[in-house]
Amino acid sequence: MAFVFPNSGETMFTLSTQRDAIQLAPLVLPTQITVVITALLLVVGALGAAAYVALGSGHAPLWLSIVFAVLFLFAFLTWVAADKNIPVPGMLVGTLALSVPLVFGALGGVISERAGVVNIAIEGQLLFGAFSAAIVGSLTGNPFAGLLAAMVGAVLVSFVLAAFSIKYLVDQVIVGVVLNVLVTGLTSFFYSKVLTSDPALNKPVKFEVLPIPGLSEIPILGPVLFRQTLIVYIMYIAVFLVWFGLFKTRWGLRVRAVGEHPTAADTVGINVTSTRFWNVSLAGAVVGIGGAYYTLDVVGQFGKEMTNGAGFIALAAVIFGRWDPIRATLAGLLFGFATNLQSVLGIIGSPVPSDFMLMLPYVVTIFAVAGLVGTSRGPAAAGKPYIKS
Repeated sequence: MAFVFPNSGETMFTLSTQRDAIQLAPLVLPTQITVVITALLLVVGALGAAAYVALGSGHAPLWLSIVFAVLFLFAFLTWVAADKNIPVPGMLVGTLALSVPLVFGALGGVISERAGVVNIAIEGQLLFGAFSAAIVGSLTGNPFAGLLAAMVGAVLVSFVLAAFSIKYLVDQVIVGVVLNVLVTGLTSFFYSKVLTSDPALNKPVKFEVLPIPGLSEIPILGPVLFRQTLIVYIMYIAVFLVWFGLFKTRWGLRVRAVGEHPTAADTVGINVTSTRFWNVSLAGAVVGIGGAYYTLDVVGQFGKEMTNGAGFIALAAVIFGRWDPIRATLAGLLFGFATNLQSVLGIIGSPVPSDFMLMLPYVVTIFAVAGLVGTSRGPAAAGKPYIKS
């Protein structure tokens, strides 16, 4: 970019909002010089990573990949926003908002697949959770009731997935695809026939923003992390609990045993069928919270097919995150950032054609997952029905 499409302007990064206790001055950088220097750093980093791998030290460390991605993104934003202003806090707030359903979906996918069941139905669980939250939240006027309904609705979808794939041994991928189509059709039908004719059923009370005193006024991080609604704070806790539960508790050991070696788990007395069934249901409850985020937080009402493929991107985050809750969360944030970036660049007037911007989140997803083909292995028994001998 620096040499093929040079730009001699300046790029401004706004670092503070009006509510911040400490006001940081905008960062103004010469576009061409900044991009060239960053490009050279990227080349050095790539050569260092190649040497690291060539010396037989294994894959490049995760921190180096993160630094490389951040530098590349910084160079791209500097180039594409020449003579323009990028509001960093606003961009990050938008990223988190778009990432919340992806993170909950990815966490549910990790739990389910760690137990040995491939959860293609994340999209359907998100959508039915959003629909249930809208209906119950509108009828009761209570967002907490809507949140509970979203979890129950998604669990119902999970029950069907678990029953057919675990009890009746139907192919898990086929069941998941059928459930996605079924939920999409049902919610679209009831939206057209019920919600549009009675708008009062589609006006749930939204969760209010709950700023954390002191922390919410920190520049950049404050408005992004600590000026959020209850569901976002639940997400923070859920990421830790899922990670801790899977890798630090007896429950997690049982789940991973069932997903890796169900025969051995059965030998030591673990009920494989029951463990898989209840953990698929738990995964549905987690995904349902992400569905509630649409109708009880960002949008405030249900819309036909409003998840817009988020469940499939969440599934990609599970793979990209190597079936680890923390990594899957980071992958969800990456895909959320890519989705939000198209809006940010469209607002500031990016020279990149709008059609390419619409493709951006999906291109990032494809390249991210394709880069792991052949190098990432999921739970050994995922997708394989267990028949007790």
